[in-house]
Amino acid sequence: MTTTSPSTTGPATTGPATATVAHLGPADYEAIGRELDAIRDEITADLGERDAAYIHRVIRWQRGLEIGGRTLLMASSLPPAWVAGTATLAVAKILENMEIGHNVMHGQWDWMRDPKIHSTTWEWDNVAPAEQWKHSHNVVHHTYTNILGKDKDVGYGILRVSPEQPWHWVYLPQPLVNVLLAMFFEYGVAVHDLEIDRVLAGRNDPEETRAKLRAIGRKIRRQWTKDYLAFPLLSGPQFMSTLAAGFTANVIRNVWSHAVIFCGHFPGDVEVFTEDRLDGETRGEWYVRQLLGSANISGGPLLHLMTGNLSHQIEHHLFPDLPSNRYAEIAPRVRALCEKYDLPYHTGPLAKQVGSTWKKIVRYAFPGPRRSAPRTRTTAGKPAAA
Repeated sequence: MTTTSPSTTGPATTGPATATVAHLGPADYEAIGRELDAIRDEITADLGERDAAYIHRVIRWQRGLEIGGRTLLMASSLPPAWVAGTATLAVAKILENMEIGHNVMHGQWDWMRDPKIHSTTWEWDNVAPAEQWKHSHNVVHHTYTNILGKDKDVGYGILRVSPEQPWHWVYLPQPLVNVLLAMFFEYGVAVHDLEIDRVLAGRNDPEETRAKLRAIGRKIRRQWTKDYLAFPLLSGPQFMSTLAAGFTANVIRNVWSHAVIFCGHFPGDVEVFTEDRLDGETRGEWYVRQLLGSANISGGPLLHLMTGNLSHQIEHHLFPDLPSNRYAEIAPRVRALCEKYDLPYHTGPLAKQVGSTWKKIVRYAFPGPRRSAPRTRTTAGKPAAA
């Protein structure tokens, strides 16, 4: 289920006609593809014991934090134990969803051939069924990154995050909608693969939709039983306080995941594209689309760990199936490549990226602005200096 970039076969093209890349010609795209392929090949050849030790270490820490948080919540009627247990459990859930679950299900660790840490067997601590997530995310999103009409992650089907999206009055309350989406993000992710727009338009396969809904229902029942019944019952008379702690930990995880993911896709000058961008798209052009359609979050090792290394969203979009612990060493090389070919490298502190994203969500709740011209393909511009 791992997604990789398209092959280099197909008709030669010149890239999208945006001011950002107007200076690039076919030879530049080919060179960019070769350089990024070389980075991929180098990292892949170097994977080994230190990488395996890393993911095993993170899993041990995550499980230890979860056990510690659950243990503290056995005394959840005491405010200090409730706060400490909830915070510890929230951190454990963030680690499991971001640095472990998301990345394992991307196939980043399949090379180890460990059946317990493999994209085909991992089921994360989340109401979204793994198989459905792997299709909507690994296949659809990473193939059609930021293509309007193809990538359902552009606004998650309910938000207008770009002027290229036609305005409708239903977008007016989207700042409030986004708050609710953040709080219950795992449920938004769970229904993402249903493609609600197709269901409403009657273009779906009803039996397939029912099968997906049954799978979602089973996963919700499993998660609710664990977080809102089994562990609260284990805490005896502190049932309600433990239940509240589990709910709070899930909301904290959801809000954090939402912030990290939105900051990787929507802030600043991150670009979207029309479907004609896909016509004959070469490997180099696919790479450039990932560069233009992604943004990073600057920070230290702890931030990168807690974001699942999606603070390196640019590198993740370029190499979605390379182990996340390698993104930090790849990032300077990708940034240097962007400077070499005069391409933007969107990055900034968390507060800046969150603010930029929310600015868009509030602004695009209202009509306009309109782009002066569609983003279509055209003849080659002046090649960049290699």
